[in-house]
Amino acid sequence: MACAALLAGALVPFQAGANAALGRALGHPLWAAFASLMVSLLVVLPALWGLRAQAPLLAQAAQMPLWSWLGGVAGVIYITAALVLTPRLGASGFIVCVIAGQVLASLLIDHHGLMGLTPKPATWSRVAGVLLIVVGMWVVQSATPAQPVAGDGASAANPDRT
Repeated sequence: MACAALLAGALVPFQAGANAALGRALGHPLWAAFASLMVSLLVVLPALWGLRAQAPLLAQAAQMPLWSWLGGVAGVIYITAALVLTPRLGASGFIVCVIAGQVLASLLIDHHGLMGLTPKPATWSRVAGVLLIVVGMWVVQSATPAQPVAGDGASAANPDRT
């Protein structure tokens, strides 16, 4: 299972780069987000059919709390951020920030037992581990020069802008 998670994680920078290129080609980041989500739909529908997944339990889903439906909103925000920020930060710069944000949010979710999870206290050692990741993010960002983005006069005029 860890290998599958590693492979899934390895695909994320490729997704960010592909979506960034698609955003430039389509003329707006939200069109690229839309296209990416439509491709996802075209991939998941045959997978559901091929795996003979049972019909969704709509009555149960309708009883879920509102926050359980926000995954799609988070997906659009992530895809849009990836295609806007990856050209400026680079794949590694963007992904290291994403990972730091994920770990910080995960620590808070675990500590407070949010989203139906069993609480796991934010001990000093867990906080220290997260701080190491944040320091790592800062090191990657400070060691990576900002890249000008085609058509972005402000970036071209000031290559240190992030």
